[in-house]
Amino acid sequence: MTDAYIVDAVRTPTGKRGGGLSGLHPTDLLAAVLTEVVTRSGIDAAAVDDVIAGCVAQMGSQAWNIGRNAWLSAGLPVEVPAVTIDRQCGSSQQAVHFAAQGIKSGEQDLVIAAGVEAMSVVPLNSSGDPGLGYGYPFGGQGWAANYGDQEIHQFRGGDLIAEKWDIDRERMFEFALASHRKAARAQDEGRFDTQIVPVAGVDRDEGVRRGSTIEKMRTIAPIRPGGIHNAPLASQIADGAAALLLASGNAVDRLGLTPLARVHTTTVVGSDPVLILTGPIPATRKVLDRAGLSAGDIDLYECNEAFAAVVLAWAKELAIDLDRVNVNGGAMALGHPLGASGARLMTTLVHEMRRTGARYGLQTMCEGGGLANATILERV
Repeated sequence: MTDAYIVDAVRTPTGKRGGGLSGLHPTDLLAAVLTEVVTRSGIDAAAVDDVIAGCVAQMGSQAWNIGRNAWLSAGLPVEVPAVTIDRQCGSSQQAVHFAAQGIKSGEQDLVIAAGVEAMSVVPLNSSGDPGLGYGYPFGGQGWAANYGDQEIHQFRGGDLIAEKWDIDRERMFEFALASHRKAARAQDEGRFDTQIVPVAGVDRDEGVRRGSTIEKMRTIAPIRPGGIHNAPLASQIADGAAALLLASGNAVDRLGLTPLARVHTTTVVGSDPVLILTGPIPATRKVLDRAGLSAGDIDLYECNEAFAAVVLAWAKELAIDLDRVNVNGGAMALGHPLGASGARLMTTLVHEMRRTGARYGLQTMCEGGGLANATILERV
């Protein structure tokens, strides 16, 4: 079995809802990073074995295999295939897993894993909107027999996690404020410069709130009536895309490529679909066990900030040092363009590993339906 290496990783800035990227067609957003990752690496685009793209709301302008449509929109070779997958928020992290698995099996040498979500164009929950007349996803006799008619959505799940793990709301505000401050520092120090592809005149993440304070955060009403989380304690709706080029050891040697990291270990788990967002806890345990590593061996973590309580409960349960987590800010500051976030987090992680000389990085994120991916990277 061969190793799978990340050769390059790029992303667009994350645009705010209605912001600088909102006028772009989603295929053009994804095409920008596909073009850039091919150009930077210097490979012949026709040599790519497959393109695997994550996208959650696969309807409207994101329908009909946006991975393929974006590749063609970029003017890249028609002979290269592409597929679009949906593992909810972890879609493009799963794209990396599938790409690595294809390479490790020996069946493929060059695969692009990518993701996109234009949430200004295709709004949150569009594909599951019962108002469209296509039915509610959490319905049917089997679902009712197993889970009843209780609320099933991420906002309730985030609040249930805060209650179950006794996460103090003021601690959540502190964590959210730190996310913005870390992201602002990363922007000021140019930490994102090597990973961002400017698009439509936007060259930096738009969601970072430099003037935010805990006092301001407290004034925002909860997302759910009587709930715990409010908007500052949740990931921001955003537009964005990201892409990574993965290569086999043979392709690295044959094409003279310089890898950034090796895909060391991957896993995916299921978890309680009512709590929804607890999957990173068992996923992290499983991937560390499979890798033969401990939490203390990991130099840098990326745990998606879907809600403040998700990351804080994960860190509390696993005794993870928060100083190693989301060191350049997370989705509360940088945004969460659903299908793109897995690739965005991995892009940020691999560049930070390169910048700091970290040996191991671990990425995990909660996903709709009670799921989570986890990936360990090793710098080479």
